[in-house]
Amino acid sequence: MKLLKKVSLVILVIGYLIAGANHFRAPESYFRIIPAYIPLPKLMNLLAGFFEILFGLMMIFKTTRFWAAWGIILMLIAFVPVHIDMVLHAPFQLGSLYVTPLIAWIRLVVLQPLLILWAWWYANKATAGI
Repeated sequence: MKLLKKVSLVILVIGYLIAGANHFRAPESYFRIIPAYIPLPKLMNLLAGFFEILFGLMMIFKTTRFWAAWGIILMLIAFVPVHIDMVLHAPFQLGSLYVTPLIAWIRLVVLQPLLILWAWWYANKATAGI
């Protein structure tokens, strides 16, 4: 189990670093999915990318892993309105991905909870250090 948790941590760190960097590399994709009622979409995109990178880096270190895991959990919860909006507006093109209603629903009810659970695995002070 310890090896699985370490491998999982490496994948999680790399995933958040790549996802965060993508907010800066291809911001137009994110502008499209930020709901109209959220103010300052360009700033929100930059903040999302910044915090994904920050939390990904914080996950590397045992001393900050607990806080990073909770930061990721809260960030993913904050992203739920975006996924609800995607369900409401599917189908649409998002970069090279055609988001069908099924894909939008899977992102909302399967992927988002799994990502939250994944971060939660590291959100216990006793076991966050692996």
